[in-house]
Amino acid sequence: MKKQFILCCIAFVTIAPVCFGQASPAKSGKSAANGTTITDLEKSAWEAYKNKQADAFKALMSKDYVGVYADGVKSLDAELADMAKTDLRDYSLADVKVVFPHPKVAVMTYKATIQATSDGKDMSGTYNSGSVWMREGGKWLGVFHTETKAE
Repeated sequence: MKKQFILCCIAFVTIAPVCFGQASPAKSGKSAANGTTITDLEKSAWEAYKNKQADAFKALMSKDYVGVYADGVKSLDAELADMAKTDLRDYSLADVKVVFPHPKVAVMTYKATIQATSDGKDMSGTYNSGSVWMREGGKWLGVFHTETKAE
């Protein structure tokens, strides 16, 4: 009887970490929910840009926002100035991936297909895009965005 009790205890000690390890998918579920949150915020930024809603766009971005494009590096003010001269008629996002290298940092990558003109020049096409969102004061804010036209 003593031998069976000892074997039972050893089995319990061996199996317990596996059982507790099963709680890990809950963290993935939480990340997935946060991934959805980040995706929704990115779409809100696109909508605000499309509809030329500068205040709504600005409210989604950090005051330290930086955009990197083929024509240069842009501050939030420069991004807003470009919004005024851009006609974004349509867009769609595909192949969206969101990762959290830190609980307060989200990195999002995706392909954006757009129909747009900027300063009279056709900008339509598919772009490889990336954004970084950071949780500041309990709110997710965009801090970085980049895109390059896909070949």
